[in-house]
Amino acid sequence: MTEVSSLRFDGDSTSDAAELLRLRECATESLRTIGRIQSHGILFGIDEATGVVVVASENVERWLGRDLRESGSDALVSAIRHGVAVDPVRAEFEGAVYDVIAHRGTTPLLVELEPIVPDLDYVRTGVVSAIQRLAGLSDPDELRRRAAREIKDITGFDRVMCYHFHDDGHGQVVADEREPDMEPYLGLHFPASDIPSQARALYIEKRSRVIANTEDSGLALQTLLPEEEAVDLGMTELRAVSPHHLQFMRNMGQVSTVSFGVLIDDRLVGMFTCAHRSPRRIPVLLRRAIEVMAAQVGAQLSAAHQIHRLRRQLEARERRLSIIAPLYGRSDVGAVLMTGERTVLDVVPSDGALLRMDGAVHTVGVVPPPDRLLAALGELEPGRLVWEALPLEHPELAVEMPGVAGLLIVPLGGDGDTLVFLRGEVAHSIDWLGDQRAENRDHPLSPRRSFSAWRESVTGRSLPWGEHAQDALDLGEEIRVAVTARTQAELAELAMRDPLTGLHNRRFLDDRLEELLQSPDRPVALVFLDLDDFKVVNDTYGHEMGDAVLAAIGKRLSGVSRASDAVVRLGGDEFIMVCVGAGSIEAAAIAGRAVEAIRQPIVIRGTEIAVNASAGVVGAEPGATPGELLVAADAAMYRAKRDGGGRVSA
Repeated sequence: MTEVSSLRFDGDSTSDAAELLRLRECATESLRTIGRIQSHGILFGIDEATGVVVVASENVERWLGRDLRESGSDALVSAIRHGVAVDPVRAEFEGAVYDVIAHRGTTPLLVELEPIVPDLDYVRTGVVSAIQRLAGLSDPDELRRRAAREIKDITGFDRVMCYHFHDDGHGQVVADEREPDMEPYLGLHFPASDIPSQARALYIEKRSRVIANTEDSGLALQTLLPEEEAVDLGMTELRAVSPHHLQFMRNMGQVSTVSFGVLIDDRLVGMFTCAHRSPRRIPVLLRRAIEVMAAQVGAQLSAAHQIHRLRRQLEARERRLSIIAPLYGRSDVGAVLMTGERTVLDVVPSDGALLRMDGAVHTVGVVPPPDRLLAALGELEPGRLVWEALPLEHPELAVEMPGVAGLLIVPLGGDGDTLVFLRGEVAHSIDWLGDQRAENRDHPLSPRRSFSAWRESVTGRSLPWGEHAQDALDLGEEIRVAVTARTQAELAELAMRDPLTGLHNRRFLDDRLEELLQSPDRPVALVFLDLDDFKVVNDTYGHEMGDAVLAAIGKRLSGVSRASDAVVRLGGDEFIMVCVGAGSIEAAAIAGRAVEAIRQPIVIRGTEIAVNASAGVVGAEPGATPGELLVAADAAMYRAKRDGGGRVSA
């Protein structure tokens, strides 16, 4: 079925205003306290303390002030005294047989009597088989279609439709099982005012609703209660119908209907509506059985939705991870998200995207000039993140961003850091259940005269963002987490680095040596290097030149070390090389290369400077501590200096 997240009727603000007017008018109707019942049944309100009838439908007004025990029907009295709510009890009253429903918990106690429907009395037994046939279906469209067919076969109604309610309140016919001569409604949309919110709310409390005859004017309730005590008929079977809705049904050619709510997590998501072209009722027990079927359909739809949601979440997460993972390294954030093999457009399908981070702007896909786009964002309502009809809501921005109809704004924190997804305008058609224009109504509040399919062309809108809006927000959160982790890692790394040479520092050395010496499986050796007579360099050329020499030596030491080794500036002109997986002999060879590399002339700003270094080498013995190892390496280095310097001592 077509999925539409939000709809505008014909692009005309007058039509939108009329729909809002209808919704407001519907909200004022007193559906629960309408004060009438349908005339095929009887309703009593009984004072449970005295047993006296204090409310009666006008067809049994004579019982007001009397005790129903006088009726002589033991079954009726038993139902009133002991009956379980919503479970009908068969009883005779004044010569006729009724299904009696006592609504426990109401004040006064409401008791309804519905005439039996003999020809359908045992049809409910077929509902069990129908539920079993539906139980294995997991495709929502097929489930709703098959359930509608089963209900039609069981009830004998001319037509059974299944409605789906979209998030914005409007509905859609997603199953339509009908007699061959009836006009098809499958796939058609209808506005929220057709089944307004207060009517839908009743289906959460009471899962079915009968309208036996659209020509029935109903019966008034007579009461002995104070005038201000209106009787709440919300849970009753016989509650009368809004005149507006009766006219609506007549215009649709429906004489009788019975509807069953489909709920997921106590939320009305749909409805099965049975419609007939002549008066038709089904008995209470059959309605209860179909309520169970509708509940089963709701449970299966919920399970299918959960499976779809979990599968989709997994796929979306995999797409996000594919572009987020490199952010934890040293890659440029903008390059990773916007120019890599996969970009943010692989996570949120869009025509283009803009990223502003740390003052830099990156784009991918089709994007208006960034300065115009960023300026336009400043004109939009603060805090609103999702736009699907920008030309309609902000036509003044169409000049600045021609062709852009949808925006999805993802704040990334920081000083204006933002990720924006853009979608262009997509013209599409929506098929409505009846012409939605004013010409199809007698006045704005009246029901539509015709319900033949009417096609509306919708412009000025992008494709709905739907679930992709959450994908974008999730992506934004993961970008924030990755950038924060990366910043923290960089700060931690800086704390372990010497700012002059970029080599590791003493703090790193202490942590790393402690860790290595606790692992006896890998040999460790230290090379302790000290520059010979480096004070002469500082005195001759100045400390700025001396610092440049130290930085150059740091690069040379990194160049001669192995990938597994760590080079540390211990302080001043002292350096340590931690040789992992090496004994004294291999470390001595590394030290020799280091001394030779340092000996090569260093050219700073055209000045050639010669430096020598002495190196001491020591291999770690089992049980050695970092302090002991450093002392031993330092002693070896001083032996090299005493022997003339510019050499290695072990």
